[in-house]
Amino acid sequence: MVDDSSDLCSATPSLNSSKEPKRPLDSPSELLKPPKQQRSEEEAGGGGDGMSHNSKAQRYLIAVEYIGTRFSGSQRQPNCRTVVGLLEEAFHKFIGQPVSVTCSSRTDAGVHALSNVCHVDVERISKRKPGEVLPPHEPSVVRRAMNHFLQKCEGDISIVDVRCVPSDFHARFKALERTYYYRLFSGPEPLSTFEKDRAWHISEDLDILAMKKACTILVGSHDFSSFRASGCQAKSPIKTLDELSITETFPSLHFPSLLERSQLESTDGCLIHSEKSGHGSPPSSLDITWVGLQGCNQGFGQKPRHRCYVIAARARSFLYHQVRLMVGVLKSVGTGELTISDVERILNAKTVTAASPMAPSCGLYLGNVKYDLP
Repeated sequence: MVDDSSDLCSATPSLNSSKEPKRPLDSPSELLKPPKQQRSEEEAGGGGDGMSHNSKAQRYLIAVEYIGTRFSGSQRQPNCRTVVGLLEEAFHKFIGQPVSVTCSSRTDAGVHALSNVCHVDVERISKRKPGEVLPPHEPSVVRRAMNHFLQKCEGDISIVDVRCVPSDFHARFKALERTYYYRLFSGPEPLSTFEKDRAWHISEDLDILAMKKACTILVGSHDFSSFRASGCQAKSPIKTLDELSITETFPSLHFPSLLERSQLESTDGCLIHSEKSGHGSPPSSLDITWVGLQGCNQGFGQKPRHRCYVIAARARSFLYHQVRLMVGVLKSVGTGELTISDVERILNAKTVTAASPMAPSCGLYLGNVKYDLP
C-alpha cells in the first residue's frame, strides 16, 4: 500500500447531484468546435461516426493533478468529494455510462498531486445507433473532454496526460517508483494567503545540515515500523527508500524584486547562475546571494520572505503515512528537538509511538509515478 490513503469525509458537498448528460461525446471532431455561449453539459455531446469495431474496451492511463484541500482523499467514499469520485462522474458525463477508475496511489485528505496516475476501461457506444461499438477515442480527445467537465468542479483538478495501454496494464501494480515532495516554509512571519494549505509553516529557523544528515540514516532498506501509522494494510513494514533529500528553493509563487531581476537575468532574458558554487560543483541558481536578497529593505506592503525547503522521498512504495511521519522527525531535527542519534533510536525502536508528531497533510505532494510504458 502506498502512502496517505484517506478514510475521512469532509464537509464539502457531494457533486453526485449534478445533472447527467443526455448524450455523450461520440465524435472527436465535436471537441474541436468552439464552445457555445452558456453551453450545457448536454450540448457538449455529439453523435457517433457510424463505424463499427470490436466490443473490447480501451484501457487508458490517466495522469491527474489536483489541489487536495477540498478533497476527502483520492479513494471513492459515499457522500464525500474525492478524486476518483469526480473522475468517474466526469467520465459518466463524457461517455454516458458508468466506469470504474483505479488509482496508482492513495492520497489523504488535504494531500495534493502534481501527477497521480489512474487507469480506466472505456467502451465507446454509439448513441445514434444503440448497441453499436465505435472506435476508441484518441487520448488527446479524452483529455480535452474530461477537462471540459472537470473545469466545472471548482477548478482544483485536471487531466495532464492520457495514454492508451494494454488491457492488463494496472496503474497501481505496474508502478516502478513513486516520488513525494513535502514543502516547508521557515520564518517568523505568517504564511502568505497564497500558500495557505499548500505548505507547512515552521516559525523557527531550520538546521538544514542536520536534517540532511538525518536523511542519510533513513535511506535504504529498513523496517519502517516507527514510520507506519495504525491502519496500515501493508504485509511487511520493510521498505527500500531510494532517496530522502532536502533542498532549499525559491517559493513557487515568486515575483523577483528589482535587485533580483538585475542579478538573475542575462541580456537575452534567460536565468543566469551564480559563480560562487564551491567544491568543484556546477553552479546552481540556489547559490545566489539569498541572505542578501532576504535582507533587502522591504517597501510598504511587501512581506518579508520565508525560506522554502522541499523534502523529496522516492521509493517503489510507502507505508501508510510514512512520508509525513519521516518529515515530522526531520523537522524536529531541524529545530533542535531531536539529534541525529535520536533518529537512529526512533528507527530502531520499530514502533510509531517513538516518532515525532506527523507532519500535516497540507505540505505533501505526490510528484510522480514512474512506469515502464509499452
